[in-house]
Amino acid sequence: MPGQRKRRRQPPSEPRQSAERFAPEAGRWSVLFETQDVSERRAYVRRLRAEGSRIDWSAVRMDTLCGRLKQPTTYRLSLFVPNPGPAPEEGAR
Repeated sequence: MPGQRKRRRQPPSEPRQSAERFAPEAGRWSVLFETQDVSERRAYVRRLRAEGSRIDWSAVRMDTLCGRLKQPTTYRLSLFVPNPGPAPEEGAR
């Protein structure tokens, strides 16, 4: 099958690191933008990239929520927001 060699050469730790990074206890997904028009979503992403905003694009998720007759397809752009780290102790230096 095409691409099988590449999959075999990838280190097995990459998916595990990604799963740990985006685990539910590590933070939450915050919705940046949601629309039912794919061209609006594309324009929003282009505008974000053009502005040079400080977004970590490896922590962005683009979801397509498939609709049916009663509910149209929705496009959602989410950013992973990590939980704040533990507060530093007052006596520790």
